[in-house]
Amino acid sequence: MASPRTIKLVALSFALGLFFVFMGTIKLTPRLSKDAYSEMKRAYKSYAKALPGLKKIGVSSVLLRKIIGSLEVGCGMVLTLVPGRPKDVANFLLLLVMLAVLFFHQLVGDPLKRYAHALVFGILLTCRLLIARQSDDR
Repeated sequence: MASPRTIKLVALSFALGLFFVFMGTIKLTPRLSKDAYSEMKRAYKSYAKALPGLKKIGVSSVLLRKIIGSLEVGCGMVLTLVPGRPKDVANFLLLLVMLAVLFFHQLVGDPLKRYAHALVFGILLTCRLLIARQSDDR
């Protein structure tokens, strides 16, 4: 029988993975929700405007949105489906993405309700990583 720690880790990995696959897909295509997709496009345009350095290195708002969306889908799939160490790498990458998203929201002056999800999922990713690393210390 699996330990309670393993059950928690699998459940958290699966739930986080599905969430990030869903959110990444919304950033990449309007098939799931045209309104959410349009909102993502608008938001990433404001992020790109707030960071003129991105334009200088050739990163448009569309490319930024697609990079972040692709990272979320790819890492979400790893969290959901792949066993072992790759989950920790995907977790860490998603944590970096959440930090970038928080930075973008702060940069454009969004209210807390617009980025509370990034805070919550950043905390959940941190908890998942701590639980996963806990067994290695024993």
